[in-house]
Amino acid sequence: MLIMKILIGLLGLGVVVFVHELGHFLAARLVGIEVEAFSIGWGNPILKKKIGSVEYRIGMFPLGGYCKMRGENEFQEAYEQRRQAIAPVKGTYFGVSPWRRITVSFAGPFFNLIFAVLALSVIWGLGFEVTTLENRIVLASSINPKERYPADEGNLKTGDRITHINDRPTATYQDIQEMIAVNPEKDLSLTVEREGTLLPLKVRPQLDKRTGAGKIGVYFWADPVVASVSPGSSAAIGGIQKGDRILKINGTDIPYTVALLSIIRTQPPILSVEFERAGQLMDTELVLSYTEDGGTELGINYQTIHYRTPRLSPLGALIKGTEEAWKTFVLSFRSFALLFRGIDLTQAVSGPVRITYMVGDVATAGFGESVSTGLRSMASFLSLISIALCIMNLLPLPILDGGMILLFIIEGIKRKPLPPRAIYVFQTVGVVLIVGLMAFAVFGDILYLVHR
Repeated sequence: MLIMKILIGLLGLGVVVFVHELGHFLAARLVGIEVEAFSIGWGNPILKKKIGSVEYRIGMFPLGGYCKMRGENEFQEAYEQRRQAIAPVKGTYFGVSPWRRITVSFAGPFFNLIFAVLALSVIWGLGFEVTTLENRIVLASSINPKERYPADEGNLKTGDRITHINDRPTATYQDIQEMIAVNPEKDLSLTVEREGTLLPLKVRPQLDKRTGAGKIGVYFWADPVVASVSPGSSAAIGGIQKGDRILKINGTDIPYTVALLSIIRTQPPILSVEFERAGQLMDTELVLSYTEDGGTELGINYQTIHYRTPRLSPLGALIKGTEEAWKTFVLSFRSFALLFRGIDLTQAVSGPVRITYMVGDVATAGFGESVSTGLRSMASFLSLISIALCIMNLLPLPILDGGMILLFIIEGIKRKPLPPRAIYVFQTVGVVLIVGLMAFAVFGDILYLVHR
């Protein structure tokens, strides 16, 4: 399974990188820069074929890629030869105007954004299944009485329904999660339904320094009614059936599923379970089983809300895909600012190893339900990565596309070529920064996989 996740992840990342480099490639050809090589992956090519003046390659290491343009490293030769300027030769990178080079640098991130729009548009055009829970909550302090959370400060109670946040309807728990996660340390106005009465409350999500998301200390409310039982599981062996309602475990009441999950983490491996079936009280004993990561499970699945989004027309899907891509772009951009607010960078910053694993994990989980769900999950996650890659590359840092755009804007304003030394120093600093960041990210990836 791990190998399958890695292979699917590599395939997914290859698509995102291909799109990015394709943007550079097409823009270079458009503005008159000759392309010498176009590669997916780094290292010695394991496959290559020359078509016209371009050699197309597949590298030995299937992460990353490049579009090699004629003369793009000429600044280094000019610096080493102590020339004061780079000779503008027709067809080379520095042989075109800075504004054309800006077009080439911008095209890669722009194509990533276009890819995200198209992927999301296809998803909305086909429609998809959504699995979520109702907007009723359980306070984390009900499970951990010694802790106090923002939800407690905001006078929320277990059993409340959050119907609106900042006047935006929250029909499901997923809606609540999304609004809270993207608004850490910001005051939110809630409309809460409690025993038939609507109450206006306020809450201020705290910043989760492990993930960078906001949290208020609530869980979903789900009645402990069995929706299905996994074959061969503890619950199946103990006689639990679909429709049973779990009442008590080892004498402790179970009003909602979170209470059950909390109890089985702290109880002995043999559980005494009382449940109701068709109005009749029954009991059984279950033996806990354990997952690969050390978690506990009974093999019980609980009732959730399922619905399918309607299929949209091509124009409607494009509009919705653009809206979703833009919303993700804004949220991703805001997330970069959180990196400087004391969050755990080893958890928040993902390197290529972790991203590959996550793409494969999301896809295989989806394929476990159906092929269409797997494709949708993978496309949705890749659109998120593509947008993140777009934003990261537009940052005005050395060696990134944004850094090159900054250099060429300065050159265009000054109306004279930049000294080769300035470009060389700028790029060298960038290489050091990127290598350091990659080393840090890979270190975080290793810790992530070890904990998995």
